[in-house]
Amino acid sequence: MSATLELACELLRCPSVTPTDAGCQEIMIARLEKLGFRVRRLRFGAVDNFWARLGETEPLLVFAGHTDVVPPGSLEQWHSDPFTPTVRDGYLYGRGAADMKGGLAAMITACERFLAAHPHPVGSIGLLITSDEEGEARDGTVKVVEYLQAGGERMDYCLVGEPSSHSRLGDEVKNGRRGSLNGRLILRGVGGHVAYPHRVKNPIHACGPIITALVTEVWDHGDDCFPPTSLQISNIHAGAGTVNVVPDTVEILFNLRFSPAVTAPGLQARIEQIVDTQILNEEIGNGHVLQYSLEWQVSGLPFITPPGELLAAVTGAVRAELGIETQASTGGGTSDGRFIAPTGAQVVELGPVSATIHKADECVSVEDLDRLSRVYECVLSKLVLR
Repeated sequence: MSATLELACELLRCPSVTPTDAGCQEIMIARLEKLGFRVRRLRFGAVDNFWARLGETEPLLVFAGHTDVVPPGSLEQWHSDPFTPTVRDGYLYGRGAADMKGGLAAMITACERFLAAHPHPVGSIGLLITSDEEGEARDGTVKVVEYLQAGGERMDYCLVGEPSSHSRLGDEVKNGRRGSLNGRLILRGVGGHVAYPHRVKNPIHACGPIITALVTEVWDHGDDCFPPTSLQISNIHAGAGTVNVVPDTVEILFNLRFSPAVTAPGLQARIEQIVDTQILNEEIGNGHVLQYSLEWQVSGLPFITPPGELLAAVTGAVRAELGIETQASTGGGTSDGRFIAPTGAQVVELGPVSATIHKADECVSVEDLDRLSRVYECVLSKLVLR
C-alpha cells in the first residue's frame, strides 16, 4: 500500500460529517509537524481549522482543502460502509474519497517527498485546512483568511485540492468560479376552503408563470472564461398536506450561478421586477392581490485567476506527470477559493475526478492518488525552488 493510499484510508475512517472534523486534522498535523511545519490550530465557533507554514521567505505556496464531508445518505445505497475505506477493482471507496480526503493525502505525501529531496526550499509552503466547506462556510476558510490578513501573512499562490477533474485526472483545472446567489421568495395569497374559489387567492397558481419567467430569462451570454448565468429552482413548499385547503403562502427557493457580466444587486433588481410583473398579471376581480417578499444571500462572488505563474506551474506539472494538456475552466460549483482569491493570491483548483462526489459509493482511483501526489510535488518544485 502506497503512503498516499494509506493516509487516505486513515482519513476516511474519520466520520467527519460537516462541520465535524472527527480527528482528521490531528492526523495531518502530526505528519506536518514532523516535517518542521509550524502549526496553528484555529477554532472558530464549532469549526476546527488549522494553518501550517514552513519557511518565512517568498513566494508562499499554499495547499488549501477541507476535512469535512457531506452526509453519506441512505446506507442501503452503498456497497460498503461509507466510513470503512474499501479498495475494489482499483478504486478506493468511502465518503470523502474524492471530495476531498484523497486530495488531502496527496498534499501531505507530496510535501514529505519534496522536503526529503529539498530540505531548504527557496520559498515557503503553507496548508490552510478547514472543516466547514461542505456546510455553511462561515467559520472556516473565510475566518482563517481574516486571521492571516490581520497578522500580515500574504499568500502568493494557492492550490485547492477540490475534485476538479472531469473524465480523467488532470483533464480540467479550475482557475475561477462563478458567483452564487440564493433567493427565497414567499408568495402570500388568501387561504380557505377549496370549494369556495371566489373567497381565496391561491398562491400556488401564481408559481407557474413566475417560475416560467425566471427560468426562461436570459441573464447574460457569458464570455470566453465564464458560461452564461443560470437559475435553478431548488425547492417549493406550500400547504399542510390536506386536499381541501388552499394555502395562504408558498415558498420558492432558488439559486443563480452568475458570471462577472452581472452583479448580485443587479440580478436581485431584475428578479424583483419579474415577480412584480407576474403578480400584477395575476390580479383578480374580487380584489385579492398576491403579496410577496424576497430574501437574499450571496454565498460567493465570481473570481478568476488569469494566466500566470501558478496556472503555468499546474499546467506544466500535469503535462510532465500525466502526459496530457489540461483545460482551464470556471464551471461547476463554488469552493473556498472564493475567500482566498480576493486577497490577491493566484488560485487554481486541481484534484481527483468529480464523477462520484456527494453520491453513494463515492470513490477515487488508487492509481490517481499517487499520480496526483506527484503532480503536487512537481508544482512545489516549479514554485518554491526558484
